[in-house]
Amino acid sequence: MRTQKRCLGCVAIVVDDYDRAIEYYTDKLGFTLVEDTPQPGKRWVVVSPNPESDCNILLARASNERQEGFIGNQSGGRVFLFLQTDDFWRDYHAMKAKGVHFCEEPREEEYGTVVVFEDIYGNRWDLYQTAQP
Repeated sequence: MRTQKRCLGCVAIVVDDYDRAIEYYTDKLGFTLVEDTPQPGKRWVVVSPNPESDCNILLARASNERQEGFIGNQSGGRVFLFLQTDDFWRDYHAMKAKGVHFCEEPREEEYGTVVVFEDIYGNRWDLYQTAQP
């Protein structure tokens, strides 16, 4: 009996402009541009915090007014995405130095170290490192 591996391949984030989004995610957050393929009327743009990751982010340009209304508010103001790191303080200081907007000071929780930040559009993220046992 063969088991099928299933995983999330991409999570889409609605953006206003491909190039502006690419610049932010690669420069400010240190992501890698995995793919930028032109398609009729749009582009297939994928970025990743780690090129070896199974789950990446698809930067999807809004194609109508309804979609534009969701830019920066894809989860109703809640934390939308969770960026896990193996070195919280390295990544926190690097992102802060590049001008990433943090909504609070880092804090220690039962599960690890965490801080909330907003991307260029206002989507809320957690940057976190799990506690070592």
